[in-house]
Amino acid sequence: MAAGKSSAGSKGKKKWSKGKVQDKANNSVIFNADTLAKLEKEVPTYKLITPSVLVDRLRINASLARRALRELEARGSIRLVSLHNSQLIYTRATAPVTAEA
Repeated sequence: MAAGKSSAGSKGKKKWSKGKVQDKANNSVIFNADTLAKLEKEVPTYKLITPSVLVDRLRINASLARRALRELEARGSIRLVSLHNSQLIYTRATAPVTAEA
């Protein structure tokens, strides 16, 4: 009995892992010249444009991405497809579609 007790006690306390640690995103909160040029040149050519896409590709803050999308829509560079709660979906601006009767 004493032998069994000593072997169990030698393992010590269980060490808990800290879990998976996600890297902190180091996204910009203001536009620099390079990011602004990329926004104006490349973003209007994307087929699907959402704030999440801009955050991922341009490494900018989500609030900055929403402001940029509003600005591009006001200029006519992109077109709003769907507005549902806080998820904005845009697409590139194409020629206006006319329905033939």
